[in-house]
Parts: sequence; structure tokens; C-alpha cells
Amino acid sequence: MSKDGKPSANEGIKDRSNFLRGTIAEGLQDLSTGGLSGDDQQLIKFHGSYQQDDRDLRAARRKHKLEKAYSFMIRIRVPGGVSTPQQWIEMDRMASQFGNETFKLTTRQAYQLHGVIKTNLKRTIKEINATAMDTIAACGDVNRNVMCNTNPDASALHGEVLRLSQEISAHLTPATGAYHEIWLDGEKVDSEKKGEEPIYGKCYLPRKFKIAVAIPPNNDVDVYANDLSFIAIVSGKKLAGFNVAVGGGMGMSHGQEDTYPRVADVIGFVTPDKVVEVAEKVVIVQRDHGDRSNRKHARLKYTIDDHGVDWFRGQVEEGLGYRLEEAREFSFSENGDRFGWFENEDGSSNYTFYVPGGRVLDTASTKQRSGFLEIAKCMAGEFRLTGNQNLTIARISKVERPQVEALIKKFELDRHAQLSGLRLNSISCVALPTCGLALAEAERYLPNLIDELEEVIEGSGLRHDAITIRMTGCPNGCARPYIAEIAFVGRAPGKYNVYLGGGFVGDRLSKLWRASVKSDEIKALLKPVIEEYAKARNDGERFGDFVIRKGYVKATSNGLDFHTDVVPPEPATKG
Repeated sequence: MSKDGKPSANEGIKDRSNFLRGTIAEGLQDLSTGGLSGDDQQLIKFHGSYQQDDRDLRAARRKHKLEKAYSFMIRIRVPGGVSTPQQWIEMDRMASQFGNETFKLTTRQAYQLHGVIKTNLKRTIKEINATAMDTIAACGDVNRNVMCNTNPDASALHGEVLRLSQEISAHLTPATGAYHEIWLDGEKVDSEKKGEEPIYGKCYLPRKFKIAVAIPPNNDVDVYANDLSFIAIVSGKKLAGFNVAVGGGMGMSHGQEDTYPRVADVIGFVTPDKVVEVAEKVVIVQRDHGDRSNRKHARLKYTIDDHGVDWFRGQVEEGLGYRLEEAREFSFSENGDRFGWFENEDGSSNYTFYVPGGRVLDTASTKQRSGFLEIAKCMAGEFRLTGNQNLTIARISKVERPQVEALIKKFELDRHAQLSGLRLNSISCVALPTCGLALAEAERYLPNLIDELEEVIEGSGLRHDAITIRMTGCPNGCARPYIAEIAFVGRAPGKYNVYLGGGFVGDRLSKLWRASVKSDEIKALLKPVIEEYAKARNDGERFGDFVIRKGYVKATSNGLDFHTDVVPPEPATKG
């Protein structure tokens, strides 16, 4: 904790929780309310669930003096983003049986169910575990779902890198028996005597912790936005090892300049056999030195900025008992997904679908949910969730491919060919109506905003140009907006801060360009910028690089100067 600060309230909750048990089990039995106690709402995050309510119904329920329409979001860990067709089938079933008839592919390659009521919570988590998946550590002050590059054209390396991602995840999974006791009717143990958490300790981490593994040249997992990342270094066709990057993170708070996003620093190189050990030592340094008094200052990025990158590397090396090797050269060329068919070296095929907002559902115009379900029933390969909320079906055999192709055609699942580069490179968080932190719309609004911007894009001849665009309902940054070329961060209902200039490959922070812009002014505001880009860009110049070169925003070296040199707001003109 900080030298002059008391532990935050959350630290007390964790300390008193008996290794994450709290009174969750008792709260689940209380049928007088659809929710849990305040302390248990914090603890249940470690078990993979958030208590939420439908904010669209709040006013009406308040008028009739009813309790909020409580339900629970359940996040299912998918280490490396790879699940089986059978697991997809079970997710689809549970979305109807326990959820709101949809499920979500998250920006961290996990599944989410929404709308699960308290009386179904235990049964749902139990059935998730029966599918060989789990929810433990999908949320909370621990290492969360470990991401892995989906890289459809690197199949030979993907298996090896995926295994390492899964090993990291398994090693950093909380050891407490609370999860099995509460949700799976496991045997109760005396946690104090057993010493259940050799890595995390009694109070776990100061805040959440995120890990990603990438295979250049594709940075589809946004390594620079993670607390810890491993960047694969390939020699010939063999995996030589990984560069280690630390200190990335997206969250900030409006009006608080001591909070900011940050891109990670590369601190060295390790061979594959040392990856899990390095991950553990990085986590332990953050456990012991992260700020436990101010949760807004508790992520690893602040620990590194407070003490310095060299100090942090030294602490990790001291724990390891050896020095990291010098980082090796690498380069990224993209961080989006490549859609359609790709051939693997073993003769199998992969296909990547665009899934708007990661929301798997059927609508009047698209039957993605039905189509994906039918595909899952006829193939034996993998369902890979991408870091951009899309879906890759992988390792489709030559025998299976004709049937898969027929289903893609039947359910019109190949619509990516008709979509703009802007839309295909978009990400949004859930926001309203279920996220309690949302200040504005995101998932429900971004598609409509892109409709408007596509009129400008089409008129400027940029239909097929990839421009990263992201939207979040609040400044916490779940859709990683601060490294996008164009980003919108909710400030109030119908108002957004507009950021420009992030790196196309996710390696540079954006800058605030205009604050509190009304949604109906965004198109007019961006139109002249997009049109100038179409006319005055250099050959191969990305949008984020262009707006910096032309002076719309200044480049940000890293998080510490994120709030400096902000262009003052100007009134937008409609048209």
C-alpha cells in the first residue's frame, strides 16, 4: 500500500473473505432479494460474475417501489481463446436456458452470459464447469483470461503458443477451494491452515491483471494494452522464445489527470521454458509493490511509473535469480482480424466471421447464432474467439469443408465482404443497459454511428481502407479505445470524448481531440478530417499517423503525457 494511505475498502473485503468465500453461499439462499450483499458483490467477481441490473427498467421499477431488476453476468474463461464445437453448443444452450437469448464474445477472448437470475446462478456455473470450462478468475483482482493470437496463417506455431498461454493461465489460477465449495459442492477446507494461495496471498492483487501472447506480425491481442505480454520471436519456423512487455493498461477516470492509459514497455527476452516462471515473478512484484490504498492507482502501469522500468526489471530478475536476455527485433503490421478462408499447412482450413460487437444472436436481418450452431454440430476442429470480438472456426478438415461452406451460404454468414474496412475494424464494450459504470451507449450505438461515417468514407473512396475505431460507455477502456485511430469514450448520455491518433498496430496512445461531443455532431466533426486524409495522405500512411502529421493531435510518448497538449474543443457544425 502507499506509505501514507490506509488500505482501500476492497482490501478489507478480501482480507475478511476467508479466501474469497465471504457469505456468498448464504446469499445465494436468500430469496428475499434478487441481489447479493455489497461485500459479496465484490467477492463474486473473483468467481467470474458481476451483479447487474437492467438500467432501462430502473425508472419504472423505482416508480412502483420495486427492487432493481437484478441479474448476473457470467464470464467464462477461455485461455488462449480456443474452445471446442461442443462447448459452443453448450454456450448456445445456456444462453436460452439461463440467459437473455444471446451470448457475448469479449475483447479478451472469453464468453459472457447476461441476464442470469440469482436462483439460476449456481446451476449455470456448475453446468459451465461440466463443459470443461470455468469462470474462476474471469474477473476480480487476479490474473484474468490469458489471450493468445489466433493467427490463421501460423498454424504450426499456434499450437505451441496456445499451450504456453494455457500453462500460464493454469499456473496463475487462484488455488482457493472456495470456488469448488460454493459452485460445485466441493469439500470444505480450512484455508488458513492449508495456505491456499502461494502466489496471491490472502489479499490477492491490488487490482486486475491482464496477460496476452502474440505472434508477429499480427497484434490482434493488443499486447501493449496488457499488464504483461509475451511476443513470440520466430527463428525460421521454430519458436526461439518471447520478448517480455510490461505495464500496459487502458483504464482512466474523467477529470483525474493522475489516471491515464499506458502502453507497455519491452524489458527483455526469455526462452519458452521460462515463460511461466517469468509470469509468476511479474505477478509477485505487483502483488508486493502495487498500491493497495488507492484503487485508481493500483494497476501495474502505475507501479512501474512510480518506481521506473529499470527498477521493475531488477525486481523481476531478483525473483528469478537470473537476468532477462536483451529483447530481440520484431515488428507488427496489423492488429485486426482477417476474414474469410485461410489454408493451414496441414491441409485443414480456417474461416473468420465478423460478429458485430461480439454479440451472438439472431435478428430479422442476420441469423448468425443459428448458423454458428449448425456449423458447430458438423465440425470437429476449434472455435477460436478473437481479441476483436470476432469468431474463427479452425482446423476444418477437407471432408468437413463442403458442408461448412454450404452452411455459410445458407445462413449468409459471409457478409464481411460487403462491409467497410472501418466497420470490420470496430470494437465496442457492452455499456448500457447492463453495465453499472456506463455513462453512455456503446454496443447499441456504434453500429449506427458507423452507418453515418460510412457515408463520408464511401464518398472519400475509403471503403476498403482499414481504420481502427472503438467505443466505450465509460473511461475504463474495456474495448481498448486509447490505442485506436478513432475512439469515442462516453462522458454523459449522448456525449463522447473523441480521441484520435492511436497506432494502427496498437503501439501508440491516442490523444483527446474534442471533449463532450454530442452524438449528432460526430459525423460533421470528423467529415473534414476523413476527407483530408483521403486527399492528402502519403502512400501507405495510416489514419492515426496522418492526424498527427497534420497537427490534429500531438503524439503521445506514453501514459504520463496522455493529458498534455489537448486541442481545445470547438463547436461542431452540422452538415
